[in-house]
Amino acid sequence: MQDLTHQSTDDLKQTLLHLVEQRDADSLGQKAQFYKQTLEPLIQELSRRNPIPEAADQVDIVQGVWLSIWSTIPFQDIFPGRIRDQSYQIFHPDGYYANSARYAPGFRNPLWQKLSTWLLAYDFMLIQQYEVRENQWFIQNVGIDQALRIRANPFTVEAAEAWFSKAVASPKLAKLKTANQSTDKKVEKILRAVPQLEHLYIDRQFRIIKSQREANQRPSYTIAIRKQ
Repeated sequence: MQDLTHQSTDDLKQTLLHLVEQRDADSLGQKAQFYKQTLEPLIQELSRRNPIPEAADQVDIVQGVWLSIWSTIPFQDIFPGRIRDQSYQIFHPDGYYANSARYAPGFRNPLWQKLSTWLLAYDFMLIQQYEVRENQWFIQNVGIDQALRIRANPFTVEAAEAWFSKAVASPKLAKLKTANQSTDKKVEKILRAVPQLEHLYIDRQFRIIKSQREANQRPSYTIAIRKQ
């Protein structure tokens, strides 16, 4: 295996981004194998070089909007058709945090795209609170919000930010209501969990996150870049 210790941090980050390009649509099984066989050495080396290792020092850095480039978090694809360049992680200074994304089943089909620009898309947001105590990140699931919108109007960073701010200001967050009881139960289980989060690497433009929805669950890994 190539000796990674002699490569610059920027080169390691670019290599990682290149490797995961166009791989976020893989199945979770494929991603787990890809992580173990290919990504793990790079992530371990970058973790060793983490410029901001103390969780208490990461709070100011993490605030803003991030785009998830590659992730093994199962719930992100709980609905079909996630548009990956419209999937955001948003941290606000008030301690609220959102995972939001647009879903448009079939959007990759060229014929469907031509016929359906006026059709509805489904926007989903998981709202959480975050804080650092004893140099560890603590995450609490607060609720969800959801909306049907005209798909021709893109789910931009600005749209996601405005929706998040409005949802947090609301006195009561919505409960998930879909026609699929199985999906509803999965989301309710997610909301009851107490997630764990750790930044294996973080700087102002790039993050590698290790997370677990539950203590006995296999860790998930996310690579994200700053959008705003």
